[in-house]
Amino acid sequence: MEYIYAALLLDAAGKEINESNLLEVIKAAGIAPDEAQAKTVVSSLKDVNIKEVIKNAQNVQVQPQQASHHEEHAKKEEKKEEKKSDEEAVAGLASLFG
Repeated sequence: MEYIYAALLLDAAGKEINESNLLEVIKAAGIAPDEAQAKTVVSSLKDVNIKEVIKNAQNVQVQPQQASHHEEHAKKEEKKEEKKSDEEAVAGLASLFG
């Protein structure tokens, strides 16, 4: 994540996101630089407009999830199984006392 943060910082400062700049930010933060990681992040962000991505992410409204039909069915089955296991336990105890 540090490399993503460094890329965001470079973008906010109006600097080019390249390996050299990314490694400088990482070093300045006191983190041991990893050139492979820097290269991966730079290549991943090559054609990405970070400001546009952030702008679009802020406009997304998240709606609360509703339980799916499958989840509701699974909960009902779970309750049935619990009830059966309780009944089986009572039956098992009754058989002990004959």
